Formats: sequence, C-alpha cells, structure tokens
Amino acid sequence: MGKRAARRAQTVHHHNHNVHALDRAPSGWDPLGDGDKPERRDQRYIRHVRPQSDNQRELMAAIDARNVVLAIGPAGTGKTYIAVAKAVEALEAGKVGRVILSRPAVEAGENLGFLPGDLEDKLAPYLRPLYDALSDRLGAKQLKKMLLDGTIEIAPVAYMRGRTLNNAFVVVDEAQNCTYGQIKMLLTRLGWHSTMVVTGDPEQTDLLPGMSGLGDIAARLDAVPDVSVVRLADRDIVRHPLVASMLTVI
Repeated sequence: MGKRAARRAQTVHHHNHNVHALDRAPSGWDPLGDGDKPERRDQRYIRHVRPQSDNQRELMAAIDARNVVLAIGPAGTGKTYIAVAKAVEALEAGKVGRVILSRPAVEAGENLGFLPGDLEDKLAPYLRPLYDALSDRLGAKQLKKMLLDGTIEIAPVAYMRGRTLNNAFVVVDEAQNCTYGQIKMLLTRLGWHSTMVVTGDPEQTDLLPGMSGLGDIAARLDAVPDVSVVRLADRDIVRHPLVASMLTVI
C-alpha cells in the first residue's frame, strides 16, 4: 500500500507540474495566480480583478469615471471579463440595483438550424459566455439566485427596444454583430444612475460586410467628451500566448 500511494502521489505531482507549465505565460504571469504567489486561487473568494496591461488599466479607470464606455479590441484582451467584473463590483458595492447583460443572437458563420426548448433554451447557447463570466465572479449558486430574483438579467439585443435602464450597470457584449441602428438603440436605453459598457472587435463581425456599426459608432463617439472609447491591442491579450502570435498573421 505504501509503494502504491507513493507512485500515485508522484503521478499527481507530475501531472500538476505539466498543467502549470502549459497554462503559464512565458513572462511568469498565471491567469489563476495572485501576484507573486504562484498557487492557484479559489475563484469563490475573488472580488476584484487587476489589470494586466496599461490599456486594461485605462479601461477599468474609464468604467469608474464615465457612464458610457466602448471597449474595442481583439479577442482575448479581457473586454467582456473586465466589464462583467466591474458590473458585479458595482452591484456588490450598492452603486447600482441591477446588472443587465445583452448580446446579439448571431451565429458565428454557421447555421445551427432549429433549436429545441422554450425561448430561454433557444437563447442559452448565444448567451453562454456571459453566464460563464458571471459564474466565475459570483459562483453558480449566487448567480442562480440573482437571475431568479431579477438582480441580474441576461437578454438578447432584440429585447432591449423601448426600455429605459435606470440604476443599472449594462454590458453590451459582441457589439460588432450589431448594426449601426441596433447600437444606437442600445445606447439610448441609458437611464439615470446607470453605466453602460459596449464591447466588441470590429474585425471579427459575423454580419455581412458593411453591416456592423461598431467601428462607425466608436469613431463618432470619440468626439464626445463624456464618453470613453478605449482601444485594446494584441499586446493586451491575456489568453494563451499563442493567441497574440496567431492574430498577428491571420
């Protein structure tokens, strides 16, 4: 028994070593580490995120200072995660009474056909990334409770027309898949004591050429003093280091 337990412990240690080596960037930064502490953190106790680049720091400061922020940049730069984290932070601090997350129900280059179930079941695949980010910040149990009592609402863009969003933190994700008219409609939903963060990458739209309105909207809002347009770049990518390398050639 003693020899068997020793072999098992050695195997587990070897496996964990490989996992850490694969997940950790060459710079030594680990997305699940905490500063100088290399051990992985328990997600249940994370309450605040820290920027990993100057542009991420600028984005977080803009969200704190402005009521409308556009985060433009390539995949993996933390746009959605930072926006959701700041929304949860504002909710827990009592700065807003609810969090509203919206996303266009657009398929990524393929037709999924008929989806079974009720409306919530049909929309779930499109809204899954938002559920994942929220679950990472709150935990599944607390997230389920907040979804049931309406403290957190996840809705497709098509259901936002006609609403006035007061005392809310609104995150519009994947806005590159919205037309100019849709983004204009979403921006005009902003009510009193509310913050809206619009995220997206104009280079990765799933709409037909010329239909996405994100780039045009961002260029126009650059001239509005009380709106922040933060542009992230390849150097801000915090996914696997290969993501940044691939995006420079594809």
